[in-house]
Amino acid sequence: MKFWRTFDIEVIKFVEGRHEIDFEIGDSFFQHFEDNHLVEKGNLAVRVKMNKGANLIEMVFQIQGKVRLTCDRSLEEYDQPLDIEETMIYKYGSEEAEINEDVMMITRDTPSVNVAQLIYEFILLNLPAKKIHPDYRNELDEEDFEGEGGIVYLDEEEFEDDELEENSEEETKEIDPRWASLKNLKNKE
Repeated sequence: MKFWRTFDIEVIKFVEGRHEIDFEIGDSFFQHFEDNHLVEKGNLAVRVKMNKGANLIEMVFQIQGKVRLTCDRSLEEYDQPLDIEETMIYKYGSEEAEINEDVMMITRDTPSVNVAQLIYEFILLNLPAKKIHPDYRNELDEEDFEGEGGIVYLDEEEFEDDELEENSEEETKEIDPRWASLKNLKNKE
């Protein structure tokens, strides 16, 4: 329980204006989350720049450091640097509710806001989709540009027009004269 309190920002105690709150994140931070299979280790510094106004609180999260990831290709562990800046807005209202992913409603007498889950989600959202060890990134880039396995986008209308033109040209070139005369008989009927 003490862990979660470490990440409480006691918003009720702050006066209107700008404030900065710092947090240090180590390996133990990631062990407190159930779905910590993506990141288990890391060393990050978090600075929350809070601007408390009369009707809302804006928090800008600046997260810098490294997390330990496992390469999807070689299964080797490596350090992934992160430099994150995310914003969360807390509006005062009649009840506590999530308005959308960037805006929460809190009551005026809410004593504190816990930011541990937010920080964890910001870290996860900023992880690369492909976790590739730095030693293998150059190989991956070369493979992507060789033309094999790449994705090619064709506009459906262009493709159909080009295909029709090619087919009609092929039909006129490849039709044997004997078949052409039979085709003419068929068209007359």
